[in-house]
Amino acid sequence: VDVRDRTVRFHTARGEAVAVNHVSFDVRSGEVLGLIGESGCGKSVTLRALMKLLPPARTTITGGVQVDGRDVLAMNERELGDYRGGTTAMIFQDPALALDPVYTIGQQIGEAVQRHTGCSKAQARDRAQALLEQVKVPSARSRLDNYPHEMSGGMRQRAMIALALSCNPKLVLADEPTTALDATVQIQVLLIIRELQQRLGMSAVFVTHDLGVAAEICDRIAVMYAGRIVETGTVGDVLQRPQHPYTQALLASTIHGSMRGTRIDGIPGAPPDLTRLPAGCAFRERCSKAMAQCASEVPPHMPVHDGGQAACWLLANP
Repeated sequence: VDVRDRTVRFHTARGEAVAVNHVSFDVRSGEVLGLIGESGCGKSVTLRALMKLLPPARTTITGGVQVDGRDVLAMNERELGDYRGGTTAMIFQDPALALDPVYTIGQQIGEAVQRHTGCSKAQARDRAQALLEQVKVPSARSRLDNYPHEMSGGMRQRAMIALALSCNPKLVLADEPTTALDATVQIQVLLIIRELQQRLGMSAVFVTHDLGVAAEICDRIAVMYAGRIVETGTVGDVLQRPQHPYTQALLASTIHGSMRGTRIDGIPGAPPDLTRLPAGCAFRERCSKAMAQCASEVPPHMPVHDGGQAACWLLANP
C-alpha cells in the first residue's frame, strides 16, 4: 500500500468536513499497520477510502492511493468489483450489519468465491466450509446453512473473517473487528486474524482505539488526530517511547493492571470540529506543552527513533 498526501472531504449542511487531512503512509508486504486514535479522528474513513466505499456525491478525495501497484482512485466499477475481495478485503466493525440477513453464511461466502474464482457452486460451498473450519467455527458444515441472526457475535465475526479471506486477498482492512465482542472472544478473534495473516503472508491495516489490541497484532503504528497522522513508528517505539504529546496523553489515559489505586490522567477537552479546524496544530488547545508557534503553523514530520516520525514543534525546536 502506498498512500501519498490523501485528503478526504465530506460536503455537509454545516460546511466541508475534512475527515482525512494530507495523510501519507505505506504498508509493506506481510506487514500489519495499526491506526489508533480517538473516535472521529479519521481511522475508518481512511480504510473506506482504500476500498473506495465513500459516497461519491458527497465526498471529494485527492492525493494518491496505490495498492499492489494499481491506482485505486482511477478504477472504474468493473475494476473495483475485481479489486474488492480479490486484491483487498475488509473486515467490518459490526458483522450483524455487514452480513446480509436474508442469505445464509454459506451463500454469502460462496457467492464471493464464485465471483472471483469462477468455480462451480458445489466447489464454492466446499471452499466456504474449509474457510469456516480455518477460522475455527465449530460444526462448520451445518453453520453454512445458518443465517447471521442464528449465530453469536463471535461466530458472526469469524464468518466475516472467513468471507474476507475467501479469495486470498493481498491486503486485509480490519475496522475495529473486536469492539462488539467480550474480552475472551476478542482474544480468540485477534489470535485467528494474526495467525492467518502470518500464515498466508497478507498485509493488513488494523484500526483500533484499544492500545492493548494494537500491541498484540501490529508491527507498526500510526497515530491519528483530527484527520492527520501525528506519529508513526514500530509498536515498541510508539507504545514505550512516544514522542508526540497526543500519543503520550493517549497512553497516560489507558488503564492497565499495574495502575490499581492510581489516578488516570484523561485528555482534557474534545477533538476539534472537522468543519472548523483550527490553524496550526489541531491538538494545541488540549496540549499542556503548546507553544506560540503551534497556533500559526502545522508542525512538520520530524524523524524519531528507528525510521519513525512525529509531527510536533517540540521536536523541531528541541
